[in-house]
Amino acid sequence: MLAHLRPALTLLLAFTALTGVAYPLAVTGLAQALFPDRASGSLIRRDDGTILGSALIGQPFTRPEYFWPRPSAAGSGYDAANSGGANLGPSNAALVAAVRERVAALRAANPDAPGPVPVDLVTASASGLDPHVSPAAALWQVPRVAAARGLPAAEVRRLVEDATEGRTLGFLGEPVVNVLRLNLALDARAPLPRP
Repeated sequence: MLAHLRPALTLLLAFTALTGVAYPLAVTGLAQALFPDRASGSLIRRDDGTILGSALIGQPFTRPEYFWPRPSAAGSGYDAANSGGANLGPSNAALVAAVRERVAALRAANPDAPGPVPVDLVTASASGLDPHVSPAAALWQVPRVAAARGLPAAEVRRLVEDATEGRTLGFLGEPVVNVLRLNLALDARAPLPRP
């Protein structure tokens, strides 16, 4: 029995050290060396080092002076500890009612916006943490943001265009706008008084 137990324990310890310690340390070290910003969570900081958020996790913006993100179904909203969608199908009465309420609220907040409300402003992403909206969703909000900030709509539209990220590698995915980065660019252009 001892003849079988000793090699098994030796292999258990060896593979634990290899796959549980050495491999994670090597991957973490390589990631920190090659992609330090991404490996540290893509944190966005103020000049004084204060962390404002992550470029990878959405944040709730509700003031009219800011661009609003997609709704979140994660916990109480943008809760990274409770990531997940609502898992409601398109024929679910609760989802239909929620979308109607969101459309009505968006139209009331942005009565000068042209065309229909973009779908990503009324539906949550699968994770509930999506930091991006489509360029159409950002452009749809321009009249409200421009009016609230007292800026020309063309200037706010230009900020959206500058914040639009193209497809990954030129062909993967769709163009997106990171809402936090866009709002920070907006604050840099026309700072709001601090409350």
